[in-house]
Amino acid sequence: MTQPPYQHGPRPIYGPPPESNLVWAILATVMCCLPLGIVALVKAGEVDSLWMQGRHEEAQASADAAKKWSIWAAVAGGVLVLAAIIMLVVMLVFVGETIDRLTRW
Repeated sequence: MTQPPYQHGPRPIYGPPPESNLVWAILATVMCCLPLGIVALVKAGEVDSLWMQGRHEEAQASADAAKKWSIWAAVAGGVLVLAAIIMLVVMLVFVGETIDRLTRW
């Protein structure tokens, strides 16, 4: 007795894998905020492997998460740079006032 071949429906066509946002994750890690950039790198690294495993929804979710973490890293880096500039200006103003007071006799 022979068994009939396994019959299954047509495989859904998913198209190419989603953009992993790896470049943005690398840039965010190197130039902006290291801790948040590392999370973005991990999420971006998951995209292709999840896609190849057929876990397409999870791959898309990881790509979206990598983009989100990259954006947050860029925002955090911008805030830190802005805070450093403000602190530098405040310190220069105080130093300038102190020098001005000390040189007036």
